[in-house]
Amino acid sequence: MRFERTFKAEGVRYLAGVDEVGRGALAGPVSVGIAVVDLAKQKPLAGVRDSKLLSVSERERLEPLVRRWSVACAVGHATAAEIDAVGIIAALRLAGTRAWNSVLAGGIVPDLVLLDGNHNWLSAPAQESLFDGPVLAAACEAPVRTRIKADMQCLSVAAASVIAKVERDQAMRTLHAGYPDYGWDVNKGYATSLHRDAIRAAGPSPHHRVSWRLLGGELQDAGQLPAGEAADGLGGDY
Repeated sequence: MRFERTFKAEGVRYLAGVDEVGRGALAGPVSVGIAVVDLAKQKPLAGVRDSKLLSVSERERLEPLVRRWSVACAVGHATAAEIDAVGIIAALRLAGTRAWNSVLAGGIVPDLVLLDGNHNWLSAPAQESLFDGPVLAAACEAPVRTRIKADMQCLSVAAASVIAKVERDQAMRTLHAGYPDYGWDVNKGYATSLHRDAIRAAGPSPHHRVSWRLLGGELQDAGQLPAGEAADGLGGDY
């Protein structure tokens, strides 16, 4: 927590580490985790790293420890349908806002947010003209600092990634029970070759992000998706 503690000089006590999982998946929700630490007295939690560097068993062992260790924590989700409706950045904000509201409901108001990456998608952007699209409301009014690879360097953000990953993985296993052909219990909605083959054979499910080019345009050519659905899927680790 060495980096987090540098904010004590700015009067920060409650710092919220924030990270997302599922951004690059072809199916399922995008999820945002928040883990709040008390810089005045929090001690490090051994073993917590970016969730992508942990095995499934390590993540599941650490997840309840992170929840007890955090002053407050929450995970918010935005569904595939919501991603299709508003786009991935606004959906990240929606999921983050849901997690933020859960933290506030517990009585903790973070002084600062530390967000993984280099783009602040959590705060609502300014709508500069009447010709801009609608801006979805964001509940987070705390200042946000971004940091590239914060999930690998900052304990609060790594903790957020662990709880978000475990909760989203469970959600994908639940969805798998209704749509077993896609292998979501293993691939968690990401673009593996077997997942793409299943989409090619059966078409997209209600939990696929159909606004993305799931198979590089093949579905449009086959008439399985409406023309104009052209956003690219991003791949990613699972």
